[in-house]
Amino acid sequence: MGDARYAGAGVDIDAGNRLVELIKPLVRATARSGAGAEIGGFGGLFDLKAAGFTDPILVAATDGVGTKVKIAIETARHDTIGVDLVAMSVNDLIVQGAEPLFFLDYFACGKLDPAIAATVVKGVAAACREAGCALIGGETAEMPGVYQPADYDLAGFAVGAVGRNDILPRADIAVGDVVVGLAASGVHSNGFSLVRKIVGDAGLKWQVSAPFEPARSLGEALLTPTRLYVRSCLAAIRDSKAVKALAHITGGGLIENIPRVLPPGLAVRLQLDRVPVLPIFKWLAATGNVGEKEMLRTFNCGIGMVAVLDPQKADAAIACLTTHGEKVVPLGEVVVGEAGSAVAFTGHLDLSWPPR
Repeated sequence: MGDARYAGAGVDIDAGNRLVELIKPLVRATARSGAGAEIGGFGGLFDLKAAGFTDPILVAATDGVGTKVKIAIETARHDTIGVDLVAMSVNDLIVQGAEPLFFLDYFACGKLDPAIAATVVKGVAAACREAGCALIGGETAEMPGVYQPADYDLAGFAVGAVGRNDILPRADIAVGDVVVGLAASGVHSNGFSLVRKIVGDAGLKWQVSAPFEPARSLGEALLTPTRLYVRSCLAAIRDSKAVKALAHITGGGLIENIPRVLPPGLAVRLQLDRVPVLPIFKWLAATGNVGEKEMLRTFNCGIGMVAVLDPQKADAAIACLTTHGEKVVPLGEVVVGEAGSAVAFTGHLDLSWPPR
């Protein structure tokens, strides 16, 4: 019997080392005050004092990309799924009023392909730069027998900081506050198990032209990355002083995410006919025979972030958000809550397909 080797068990240490060398320049490009963004040690360091914080509260968030990763694998499009990974966590930090400081990623696979993994990390690094946070570490795990050879999965971990007196949601949310939505870029990274079922039941392949966006393939259109709201929302928080709360619209949609930032006794009343429903959602609803309520609790339906604003300063916040590239949609207002629901709707989503 010959000597047993790790490579014979399906784990290639040399491939892991090649990956580290490929991603080192990507990681260095994310350096910011407080972090040099070098990898290779046992942990990443961050200097809060160098970042300009004197009395900070740390905020941490973690997330993945769900089964959207299967579409990336099956279409061999690996360049944007890392953007989703970062966005899902840093968008959660901003709703607490926190500035993202650093990010760590976890990449698990059946058989490590350094080129594919480096492409994924390239997306992670690009999103970190856009969000202003340093990529200070990560982990690559080659796990034959747990994952199929071509499969991989992702997890992300973000840490931010906010001044002790600047934490969101604020305590002064009140009846009459203005509620606005920030437009989504697409499905973002929630609801993809239903998306994949609808596509499969319709007998469609990822390579066909997207019915809702004919210039792109179905797979490419569905992989549109999650929008990063960090820079625009941070600017609005700091410059307008109008932002009382933010809600990242992820799994659970408008119905389940907005109540998480409201104090007891208050609710929001939203006008659904103002929601800019993207064609992808109209197609999903029609093709999968998905009702309005199920759409609202599964998908963002076109609104990726909701903001509660001081009515006296709302115009300044909206102007700031618009200047930073957001499409801002007036949705409703804060009202007195009624038993059983913190979100009330008037009107209906425009789910007409084909679009009128």
